[in-house]
Parts: sequence; C-alpha cells; structure tokens
Amino acid sequence: MPTSSYQALTEQLLPAWQQKRQLATPDNSLPQPTDRAQGYAAQKALFEATGESAMGWKIAATSIAGQQHIGVSGPLAGRLLTSRCLKPGASISLTHNLMRVMEPEFAFRIGRDVLANSPLALTTEEVMSHVQDLHLAIEIPDSRWQDFVHIGEAMLLADFACANQLVLGEAVSYPWRDLDLSQHAVQVLKQGVVQAQGSGANVLGDPRKALAWLANELLSHGMHLRQGDTVITGTCVVPVVLNAGDDVLADFGVFGTLGIQVA
Repeated sequence: MPTSSYQALTEQLLPAWQQKRQLATPDNSLPQPTDRAQGYAAQKALFEATGESAMGWKIAATSIAGQQHIGVSGPLAGRLLTSRCLKPGASISLTHNLMRVMEPEFAFRIGRDVLANSPLALTTEEVMSHVQDLHLAIEIPDSRWQDFVHIGEAMLLADFACANQLVLGEAVSYPWRDLDLSQHAVQVLKQGVVQAQGSGANVLGDPRKALAWLANELLSHGMHLRQGDTVITGTCVVPVVLNAGDDVLADFGVFGTLGIQVA
C-alpha cells in the first residue's frame, strides 16, 4: 500500500508518540500493515507526520532471544528522531515509559550515502567503507503499543521499531577499525555494581554485520543509508531494567564509558 493508505493509523500513533503514551489496540476497522513492506510504508507516513528531522536508524531485535520476545521473524529497522537524542550524563525520565530498560550499543556515523552497486547484496566490508566514525550509545526504547510483545512485526515497524530516546557519545578516538567488535566486551553498572555483561557478538554476531544487514534491508525497501546518518546497531547485553534514582554506566573498555541518571 502507498504511504497515504496509513493516514488513519498515523493519526492514532502521532499523538501517542508526541505525548509519550500508549495505545491499547489499533482500530481494526482501519487499514493496517500486514507485512514488512507495508510496515515500512506506515513508518514513513508516521515520520513525515512528525515534521521532525531524522537522525538515522536503529536496529531492533538483533538477538534470537529478542526476536522471540516480540514475536518477529528477524531484525527490524526503525527511524531515530534528532529531538530524542540526549547528551552523555543526561537525566532520563521513566514517566510514561512502558519498557523501562536501557541498552548499550555500538553506533556508526555514515560518511557517504550507501547505494547499491550491483544486484547482489552489499558485503560488510563494502558497507563499512562508508562509515566515518564509531560512537558509544545508550538506547532507552519504548513502544506506543501496550501489547508490543504480540502486536506483530508490521505494526512494530509502523511505530519506529520501538525507538524512543538515545544518548550518544562523542566519536571513539581509540583506533577501532582493525579490532574484532564481535569480541569486544561491554558491561553495565548501576550504582557501581555490575548488572549485565555481553559483547558485540550479541548484535547479529557482530555490530558491523548488523550495519550491513540494515544497509541491505533499506535498499530492498527503496531506501538507503545517507551521509550523516547515525545507526545504533542493537544491544550488546540483555536489556537492563531501570528504576528511579539509578546511576547507570555503560562500560565499553578501551573505547570509554557512557552514563545516564534516572530521574
């Protein structure tokens, strides 16, 4: 269906997105996306309705456990809005946040447009050649669907694949390009106590492979990564539950740390 087919769905989702609230169920009498292509069309309609600038993309459900939890067939791509990007050390409010978790992630800044150069899928190496910088990130996801676990992947896509807030660090200065990010350890501490440990391997086996997946996913649906886009590639640990008063630190070893305060 064309983007215009999802105007009614957008009119449901937009106020929920802007007012940070959830919807119990979609109106089943209105056109709804039923597959990935339609999900991305509905997502595009919602993005255009926000009137906001795009910061880039997130990749959701990059682990088998995550995919099973929300009942999807594979990873999902979601839009990131510039207005939801916060500075390191930001105070995060959990008011109206349904998920109430944080996810430490590797993020890539795209240096030039990623376009198809043949009918074949782009390789990881080809996609990485378009990357300008590596950043550290913390995602605080959320959904506008109360029953996001069962709403289905097309409707999750329509809702930006559970995108919400993002804390983005400065570009990593440590020489990272020749390191194996799949084996790079990441841990999360709350009040100085380790809560979760993981590595880049939890992100589709390697954050760079996740980025390549995204590049090809967008191309297959008539979109592409653009110069200046920031891509957060998926959580390196099991999502860590947040509570008011938490002092949270994501430790990426030699790459540095990134923290948030929970109000």
